[in-house]
Amino acid sequence: MLHIDLPSRADIERLAAHRGAPAVSIYVKTHPVTQHGETDRLELARLMREVVEQAEAAGIDKRAMQPIESAVRELVDDHEFWAVQANTLAVLATPDSFQTFRLPNKIQSRAEVSDRFHLKPLLRSLTFPHTAYVLTLSLGAVRLIEISPDLPPEELEVPGLPKDVEEATGVESRNISRGTGRDGQSLDEAELLTRYVRRIDTALRPFLRGHERPLIIAAAEPLGSHFRSVSSYANTARQIIAGNHDRTPLHEIAAAARKVLDEIYADEIRDLKRLYEERLGEHRATSDVSQAARAATFGAIDTLIFDIDDVEHGTVDDTDGRVSFAGAPGVDNYGIVDEIAVRALRTGARVVAARRDDIPGGGSLAAILRYPL
Repeated sequence: MLHIDLPSRADIERLAAHRGAPAVSIYVKTHPVTQHGETDRLELARLMREVVEQAEAAGIDKRAMQPIESAVRELVDDHEFWAVQANTLAVLATPDSFQTFRLPNKIQSRAEVSDRFHLKPLLRSLTFPHTAYVLTLSLGAVRLIEISPDLPPEELEVPGLPKDVEEATGVESRNISRGTGRDGQSLDEAELLTRYVRRIDTALRPFLRGHERPLIIAAAEPLGSHFRSVSSYANTARQIIAGNHDRTPLHEIAAAARKVLDEIYADEIRDLKRLYEERLGEHRATSDVSQAARAATFGAIDTLIFDIDDVEHGTVDDTDGRVSFAGAPGVDNYGIVDEIAVRALRTGARVVAARRDDIPGGGSLAAILRYPL
C-alpha cells in the first residue's frame, strides 16, 4: 500500500512564494515495501551531502545550513517514518522551515540548493490528483464512494439517495422486467429504469455541486448507460466499471477506479496534443523555452505541459521574462522550466506535469497561449 500525503494548491503557492537562500529541495526515490527503508534512508543522507557540497561551493554560511542538516539527520534516524512510504519522498527545507511530502509518482532522485524551491515534481499532484467519486449502482443497492490518493476509500452518506429501485419507483426489483407496480399498473422497463436513475441524479446534484472530480459509474448494463444519459454532473466519466458491485469491497472498487482515472488522464493528454497542434497554426502555441518564459511572465499562458523530470538551469528575469541559461546548477540559478510553471500557475494557467513522450513537440515543455505573441 502506498502511504501518500500530497501538497494542496495552497501549499504549492506558499512554497513558490519563498525567496532566499538556502532553500533546499530533495527528491528521493523510495519504496512502499518496509524492508527497503534502510536503502531509502541512506539515499536521503547521500543527497544531503550533495546539498552541503553545493552550499559550500557557493559560499553559503555554514550556520544557515546547520538547522537543515540537523532536521534531515533526525528524519534519516526516524525508523517509524521510513516504514510507511510511497514512490518518492520530497523534502523542502530552509533554516526556518522543514516539510515533507510522500508522492505516488516515481521521480528521479535530485538535490538542489537555491534561493527558491524546485517544485515541478509536486505539480504532478495538481495535474492528476487521483481523486474521484464512484457510484455503484444496481437494482438492489446504491452507494457513493469517495476515492482519494492518501486516505482509504469511504462510503458517503447522501441525503435523499434512494437505497434501491423499490424505494425510488415503488416497484420491486423482481418485477422490473415485467413492468408491474404495486398497484398492478403496467410500466415500461426503460421508463422504470429512467425514473430510478433520475431519482439518484436528483439526490446527487446538490451533493456534487461545485466539485470537479470525476464521477465513475460501477454498474451492469443497461443501468450504467441509463444513468450516464440522465446525469446532470458535468464530470461524469464516459468509462464504466462493468458488473454488479453491491458486495465488492471498497479497496477493490478503488483499484478499479484508479484504472479508469488513468484512462481519463490519457484522454486528456491526447486532447491537449490536438489542441496544441491547432493553436500552433494560429501562432498561439510554443515549445520554445525562452518564448514560454516571456509568455508566463506576462500572463499569456493558458495551459502549460512540461517534463516532470527534465531540469535546465538558469534564471528568468522578473520584469521581461528573458532567460539566461547556466552551464551547471548553482545557488545563483534554478530550474528554468520550474520557474515558468510557477509563473504560469500564479496567473491562473493550467499546469500539466507529464512525461517527455506526452509533451507535444517532444521538448521539455509545450505552452498553449491565450493570445498570439
